[in-house]
Amino acid sequence: MQLFPLFANVKDKAVLVVGGGDIAERKVRLVMAAGARVTVLAPHCVDTLHTLAQQGKIELVNDHYHARYINDKWLIIAATDKRPVNQVIATDALAQRILVNVVDDPELSSFQVPAIVDRSPLIIAISSSGAAPMIARRVREQLETLFDHSLGKLTQLAERYRQQIRTQQQNMGSRRRFYDWLVDGPVGQSLRQQHPAKAEELLLQALEQPSAPPPTGKVILVGAGPGDPGLLTLHALRALNRADVILYDRLVSQEILTLARRDAIQINVGKELGGPHHTTQQSIHELMVEHALAGKTVIRLKGGDGFIFGRGGEELQYLQRHGVDYEVVPGITAALACAAYSGIPLTHRDHAQSVQFVTAHRKEDSSISEWQALCEPSQTLVVYMGLKQLGSLCSQLQQYGRAVDTPCALIENGSRSTQRTLVARLNTIYEYGITHQFNAPSLLIIGPVAALARELHWYGEMIDHYNPSTIKNGCTETMQPLNAR
Repeated sequence: MQLFPLFANVKDKAVLVVGGGDIAERKVRLVMAAGARVTVLAPHCVDTLHTLAQQGKIELVNDHYHARYINDKWLIIAATDKRPVNQVIATDALAQRILVNVVDDPELSSFQVPAIVDRSPLIIAISSSGAAPMIARRVREQLETLFDHSLGKLTQLAERYRQQIRTQQQNMGSRRRFYDWLVDGPVGQSLRQQHPAKAEELLLQALEQPSAPPPTGKVILVGAGPGDPGLLTLHALRALNRADVILYDRLVSQEILTLARRDAIQINVGKELGGPHHTTQQSIHELMVEHALAGKTVIRLKGGDGFIFGRGGEELQYLQRHGVDYEVVPGITAALACAAYSGIPLTHRDHAQSVQFVTAHRKEDSSISEWQALCEPSQTLVVYMGLKQLGSLCSQLQQYGRAVDTPCALIENGSRSTQRTLVARLNTIYEYGITHQFNAPSLLIIGPVAALARELHWYGEMIDHYNPSTIKNGCTETMQPLNAR
């Protein structure tokens, strides 16, 4: 190792920051967060440092550097833009055996300020020994995605009961298993769910037992989004890295599955088109319970969001009836992603004041009955799973009052590399969908905002067959479409 890693306790210790610019201000806030008594030395300072001084949070000395200012200091940070000055500061600090960091100059520094993942009191520090700070920051960004912020509260809870844990779990192996249970079991889960009192109660119950609690299984219902792995939430990515078993749907992309923990068991529970959905759903319920009761962390990975036409509510009800703990991680639903990737605002002050989500796939093939409510011209209508019924759907909407020239957008494979967006009228979208061989998964957007894709579209292939009718001199004219692009 080129550097010896350590964590310094600077609470109530005198720290000197030399420099008054933006970089100095960032370093000041960093050591302030650790409780240091900060003195800033600079002839001129940015306004934020003046504000901190006026608030009594730092001492501000408007002067040039002199060796007397480092007396009685524990740490020094040199953040001036003049290397000769920084070199003098480093030399003076070395003579007095005071640790000094010269910003972006590892040769003059006796310690480095690392990139930090802060889950206080749990701190993760990353250093490249000054060789490549940007790489250290990149590693920090990746680590930030792995650790939930509740780890800080969990660490505080473990600190309060550390002695009791040591007394009960005197064997090192059993103590390790207890801490694994603490992080992965119901205590950690309760803290993630913002139930600190319940977490402490569970810990106290475990401390009353003669041995370490058995592994506790649970199910995490995770929305995987529409397909682009970049649209996964941080919570979803963390869940994938905790998974023992992953039950994934047909529409979950392979790119997302590759982000999961490598030794996790992956089970495809996708429903095939035309298949027995009820039987498949029942088997999904049984698999979740089976693996959870075996002490596994089960990820139920669903395309889009599990609570938007994803039967997530039914799955949670089944888990609750069988006494299985669960968590929910929302996902970006297809309507939001497909619309955004096609440049379609679902609401717009000039075109649409509301939006309605419906699904063409109904329980036991029941049909849509509220047609009149779907025909409000100032409302955007988004239809999930409607490709198979596209022709009859468009006919019914026209029959109940939707104008034949209402703009429509049919979006195939939204957010994926194969995305296509077809824009046409309500009375022609079905025909052009067949012509261009659109397949599932496809989402239909109906309403004036769909026409905005013609000018705002930015992702994937755009196919424009929209011919809006206009009235001129009492006659109906048809505008020519933009070229397909």
